[in-house]
Amino acid sequence: MTESTAVRRGRVRVGVSGWRYPRWRGDFYPKGLPQRRELAYIAERMDTVELNGSFYSLQRPTSYQRWRAEVPADVVLAVKGSRYITHLLRLRDVEQAVANFFASGVLALGDQLGPVLWQLPERHELDVDQLERFLVGLPRTTGEALDLARHHDARLDDRAWLEIDEDRPCGTRSSHGRGRSRRRWSTTSSAATAWR
Repeated sequence: MTESTAVRRGRVRVGVSGWRYPRWRGDFYPKGLPQRRELAYIAERMDTVELNGSFYSLQRPTSYQRWRAEVPADVVLAVKGSRYITHLLRLRDVEQAVANFFASGVLALGDQLGPVLWQLPERHELDVDQLERFLVGLPRTTGEALDLARHHDARLDDRAWLEIDEDRPCGTRSSHGRGRSRRRWSTTSSAATAWR
């Protein structure tokens, strides 16, 4: 297999959307495993994990650093975009909120930063033009994310993470609803392209 063939084929990763599920204790997680070890346990068995606490509130850089330290170096950490942006602002006038999101510590994941997932509300009527504007405004690289993060508001002045070790691609994806006809959008091209 040539190197160009390997690049075209890509890589499939298998993971989970979070790890703190009480019903998994004693079933998937061994009985007696301390809750603080659940992320490490799952990362030994899966090669990607979604950090979904970022959906509910801005996290701190120390949280992202801790999560990165708890998993093997080859585990990719997907980050769920803020529901403040998707559910409350509904993708409108989001520049400041997106800057705050990226300044909150997402970039502290370094080379383990995987896709940023943006879940739209199930009852959000899909407006392709609005979604296009949102996706076009998202950073394509960690360098662009850093530039955007520098425009955070004053609430993050003492806690913003404004460093990257290297400029690399920064993938984003969004999903609409939870039903069988779920739509996903990729920002790998200049226009938002729908695929099922």
